Amino acid sequence: MLAAEVQPNPWMVAPFIALLAAIALAPVFFANWWGRHYGKVALGLGAITLLYYAGGLHAQARTLHTASEYISFVCLIGSLYVVSGGIHIRVRGEATPGVNVVFLLAGALAANLLGTTGASMLLIRPWLRMNKYRLTAHHIVFFIFVVSNVGGCLTPVGDPPLFLGYLKGLPFWWFAANCWPMWIVGVGLLLLMFYVMDTINFRRAPLAIRRMETAHEEWRFDGLSNLFFLAVILVATLINRPPFVREALMAGAATASYFTTGKAVHDSNDFNFHPIKEVAILFAGIFATMMPALDWLQANASHLGHPGPAVFFWGSGTLSSVLDNAPTFLTFLSADLGAFMPPDIAAAALVAIKAHGAELGAAASGPGTEQLCAAMAALHAHYPAALSRGSVTVEQVQMALALADPLQIKCLTAISIGSVFFGANTYIGNGPNFMVKAIADQQKAHTPTFPAYVFKFTLPFMLPMLVVVWWLFFRT
Repeated sequence: MLAAEVQPNPWMVAPFIALLAAIALAPVFFANWWGRHYGKVALGLGAITLLYYAGGLHAQARTLHTASEYISFVCLIGSLYVVSGGIHIRVRGEATPGVNVVFLLAGALAANLLGTTGASMLLIRPWLRMNKYRLTAHHIVFFIFVVSNVGGCLTPVGDPPLFLGYLKGLPFWWFAANCWPMWIVGVGLLLLMFYVMDTINFRRAPLAIRRMETAHEEWRFDGLSNLFFLAVILVATLINRPPFVREALMAGAATASYFTTGKAVHDSNDFNFHPIKEVAILFAGIFATMMPALDWLQANASHLGHPGPAVFFWGSGTLSSVLDNAPTFLTFLSADLGAFMPPDIAAAALVAIKAHGAELGAAASGPGTEQLCAAMAALHAHYPAALSRGSVTVEQVQMALALADPLQIKCLTAISIGSVFFGANTYIGNGPNFMVKAIADQQKAHTPTFPAYVFKFTLPFMLPMLVVVWWLFFRT
């Protein structure tokens, strides 16, 4: 049974809401209890949903699909965590506001090459060390904003939703060509806000602390052999067949990295498996309990009608703040393509394209000919190999028709930016967020609680940036 065919009872969203409430509030009011029992809560609520899907809906295929997505998720973030834990970037002082801004900007660029997870795991430890004399909550949160989320919107490697879009037919360089203005505005505004906050924090620090902060900078890199294993993981993300080869390569790279990395490097990074264990358990519950919410959204997506870019930006973004942004992206992508070009019409267009081919030119005429000509041009531009082989699919025709329509390009861009940017709004909006928090907590850094994160940082900083992006790019 496919996810789109599942019709869950809306009340089954309750376990997901309960888990979100527990993650948000329990560490504030019952910290010791939550530290001992968070696994029981997450897995228990997840078990309720799994039993409902298996026994009530008989949707075993849907459950297995979610399980495979969870395994892929854990293998990716787990392998990146282990490999990055074997690379030690030694820094000394030099955490002035200007240097911090340059570091975050470099992290935003790196996120497009290493993925937001890879860049976050590689850079969070040196970031904590270089700011250790005056480390505050805004250092942690803005790192999550810039490096773990907003920075990675220029390539499919940058963030899981974009990678899924690439697999669905969006060209590799389409994201850079269409998302760079939003990237500049989003990253630029966040860095400007961070610079103001960090300057105030720096000037408040005692003179002795500021002198230590501005000491001569010394950079040293240990464990660089792990860059090979990091490359293996990044290449593995592009492998889809046969099943679980990708995950096996990731697990193998992580295992080899762990056993070939010297103990001194792991000790320098304070490396242990507690953060990844916590994330794996909590996200097991999240992946299970969010199935009814995603399936209900998928089943009702057709009721959206023909919304514009603003609806897709705020809709995909709002749900990406609390749901995993990858399946949310796919749901809104399907809704957009389905509303713009239903599969049956795309299939008819495919027949016409295959029948007429080059005849769909200036001499052709008739209803829809102009759109078909634009689709043919898009197929030549983006899927030349499939077109020459005669293996073009209905999904590729849908995507080609969308890429030939300026409004649809704007809608696809809105979904991409909304899914990536809004993932920074909560700790659970994107996988790296919780990883960064877990590592920071382990190193005794001051991290805000779930509510404090939202009310002290998301609303006063992320929300204004999102409003500006909407106003400039997706308002009409």
